[in-house]
Amino acid sequence: MKRSLAALVAGTAVLAAAVPASAVTTITTANGLNWQIHDFAPPKLDTGSIRAITDNAFYGFGGIRVRVSGIPATDTTARFNGELMRGFNLGYDGDESFTTAQPVVLGGIAISRAVKVSKAGNYSRFLDTFANTSTRTITVDVAFGGSAGQNSGSAQSKVVDSSSGDTAIGADDSWVEVANPSATGVSNRGPSAVVNGTQSGTGNFQRDPFGNPLPLTGLEANFYGYKNTLTLAPGQTKSLLRYVVAGRAEAAATAGQQVAAVKTGATTLASAPDIAGIPAGVGCTVANWAPLYDAATCAASPAPAVTPEQPTKLPVTTSGYDVFNKSITQLAADMKSGLTTSQAITRAYLDRIAAYDSGPFGFHAFITVSDTAMAQAKAADDRRAAGDTSELLGIPVAVKDLYDTKDMPTTDGSLAFEGWRPERDAGQVKRLRDAGAVIIGKTNLSEFANSGSYSDSGYGMVWNAFKPSKTSLGSSGGSAVATALSLTGFAMGTQTGVSLYAPSTGASLVSLRGTDGISSGAGVMPLTWLQDFEGPIARTTSDVARILNVTTGTDPDDIATVHADADHKRPADWKTALDPNALQGKKIGYVPSAFDASPSYGQEDGTIDALKARFNDLIAAGATMVPVTAAAPASPATGTLTGSRTEEGWQRYFDLHANPPYHTASEILSSPKVLPYNRGTQNPAARLTAADIDKIFAQRDEYKARWKTYMDTAGVDAIVYPGFRSDVYDNDGAQTLSSDRNSGVPTSNVGLPTLILPVGANPHGDPMSLQFVGRAWDDAKMLGFGYALEQQLGGAGHLVPATAPKLAVVTQATAPVGGQVPATLALTMGAPATFGAFTPGIAKDYTATTTANVISTAGDAALTVSDPGHLANGTFALAAPLTVAFSKAVWTGPVSNDAVTVTFGQHIGATDPLRTGAYSKTLTYTLSTTTP
Repeated sequence: MKRSLAALVAGTAVLAAAVPASAVTTITTANGLNWQIHDFAPPKLDTGSIRAITDNAFYGFGGIRVRVSGIPATDTTARFNGELMRGFNLGYDGDESFTTAQPVVLGGIAISRAVKVSKAGNYSRFLDTFANTSTRTITVDVAFGGSAGQNSGSAQSKVVDSSSGDTAIGADDSWVEVANPSATGVSNRGPSAVVNGTQSGTGNFQRDPFGNPLPLTGLEANFYGYKNTLTLAPGQTKSLLRYVVAGRAEAAATAGQQVAAVKTGATTLASAPDIAGIPAGVGCTVANWAPLYDAATCAASPAPAVTPEQPTKLPVTTSGYDVFNKSITQLAADMKSGLTTSQAITRAYLDRIAAYDSGPFGFHAFITVSDTAMAQAKAADDRRAAGDTSELLGIPVAVKDLYDTKDMPTTDGSLAFEGWRPERDAGQVKRLRDAGAVIIGKTNLSEFANSGSYSDSGYGMVWNAFKPSKTSLGSSGGSAVATALSLTGFAMGTQTGVSLYAPSTGASLVSLRGTDGISSGAGVMPLTWLQDFEGPIARTTSDVARILNVTTGTDPDDIATVHADADHKRPADWKTALDPNALQGKKIGYVPSAFDASPSYGQEDGTIDALKARFNDLIAAGATMVPVTAAAPASPATGTLTGSRTEEGWQRYFDLHANPPYHTASEILSSPKVLPYNRGTQNPAARLTAADIDKIFAQRDEYKARWKTYMDTAGVDAIVYPGFRSDVYDNDGAQTLSSDRNSGVPTSNVGLPTLILPVGANPHGDPMSLQFVGRAWDDAKMLGFGYALEQQLGGAGHLVPATAPKLAVVTQATAPVGGQVPATLALTMGAPATFGAFTPGIAKDYTATTTANVISTAGDAALTVSDPGHLANGTFALAAPLTVAFSKAVWTGPVSNDAVTVTFGQHIGATDPLRTGAYSKTLTYTLSTTTP
């Protein structure tokens, strides 16, 4: 829904013209703190919140959650009611300030942010403006805050002071200071204060601040949400003004000094708020402070004009086939039966991408959407009509944007690769394309696939499919979110550490990180060569089996598949593993400490208990649960390598291309287009030698052998690990606070097959998973175990997000309608013109008028008149000639009934002879055209 709110934007622009920033913009204040602000610069989180501050325990702070009352059911923004606001298109002025270029509209409320980081004052200012564009009176609840700590130990934040002088946050507190005091009272992380003016209470910012109070202890006591409620009449604007003051960490010798400095800053702002640069028309709308301007100033400075709400246009699809939450197994069956076509399926996905992936509330799962998707779908339909029965024929697939695609750019999530378009497909993409799959687009990821916590690229940041204030996890977040939201049939991702299992868990999907070398990594941009794994993300284990039938096997371009002899290690048909009785009589191990060890964030939230309850489902499926308490095997030593695995991975990638965009890994990392927090300089490194490569293979082979012995000794067929051990957290923090993944699962470090299976939700509604880890080459066996548990759960394992609902279907048809216009040039003259009586002996100019009516269907027309000559009375003529003028005489297009005034002029001189009688002249008028 698009609204023009230029007047509101202009009113809230409290600084000079904005200029683009290079990425998450960093401003350094006088006390040496670096403030990272989420503006519109890459990765374009665009919340206006603080990503992090030097020394401080902020993990995303200064965002706003907004809840609007009475949003109509026809308003698609209702899906984001109560969520973290973003999409302000915040521009940086190059100095201290950020302003909204386009307000975000939620339920008829246009929301703008203006953020200032005062370099001299060591604080930030947040001005949030809310304009009611609707015709109804609306109540708006706003929570300001985020995470000011991340556990219940040394990084736990505590209230150390307030305007009321105590450590309890009350509605009467105009400011509140928090710190991370050690046992000796030293704030080992920088203290901070929020200066609120007035507020109506606090809530748990990470978990619905409007319904959940702020706890006093534990992890969630760090999640401060300061609340205000506004009531806005139609056309009314109100604003909220807040400040965040921050200090440095303390040492024993400086204990209390920074806490005192922050208190001074807070009290100063509370008594004399900084309003420099705020237009009076906006400042007069601030509702959480005593009036900032006198009544006369406000009377002379009305609030910015508000453009009325425009009618909402609901997103629709022109496809008659519903793809919502359809497995690819179902899609294939429906195409085989003739119920639908690949073109109908692909059109439905493309319409959903258009509806849900872009704009202020878009999920940003895609970097590129293929402009040949429909042509690919038609080709698949033609192949099916010719008798092709390939399993993935006509199924749309999205691939993580580090797989090479010959028909789309490949970016690795970095602007450093902007415009790079390989001339060949990655090995697995070629297999998919040869099988008739439709490569629908390239999905977003963390830059260089280097984060498991977020999917933040130079092209945007992916949001969680279930709770769209939270992280999608990484690095394959785009692939998981696109699949979960039914923007594609399935997707391809990669994993070096957690990048298949984390996003799949967060999106309630299935994935398999297979044994090293079972599928090709050729043509995939590397992170850690020979540890990277490329594989699918899908809804069901049955889907995964069908995908693996196409994507696995030996590739001469990938030495790992050759070393593994993948063609002889993979099953001939992965679907044979799909046995509902696969768990019967099996012993499934679990490592107690993986479930029961102290939570990474210091507080249980019910996730572990909910996961362990699924052991009963494993038992019901026929398994015996066996605790494995022996220490896991240690990693063998690799030995000294003379070259770099990173460099080797990139050189092997470059070797596949005639004209690669770079020539060394160090060139890539040092590009100025890389996100600042990923950018770095490093010396060029040598490639691995053949002996180095042998050492790596030997180390990983030995590690797998040790795990086989470990599992043999324990007498188990597989070991299950938790996916996450906690909730998932908001998307605007730095790496530390995303989800507790500290389970010790050995998958990536060893290269073992691991099946990730969704198993429902934790008590707070976040998706959960279990991971089945097996011996090397037990890939199909793990898939079978997952299938058996999936059947035991009866569909309760995989959850469906409600954030991208089904689209209404519209049917469009064309039919001609028309008529004919005959060529017409019509000129009709009005009543004859008359000058009346001429007076002899007196010099005078006489005028007379008539009208002409013009109708022309021509491309142009011109009106002319014959030579007027002289008025005559019989044979006697007047001395002066008659003159004629038209009010309009030329037309450059068709006209109908266009009136023209015709003016006549006659001069009578003082000595002109006049004869008694009537004078007249008949003229000929011509309407002509050169383009009939």
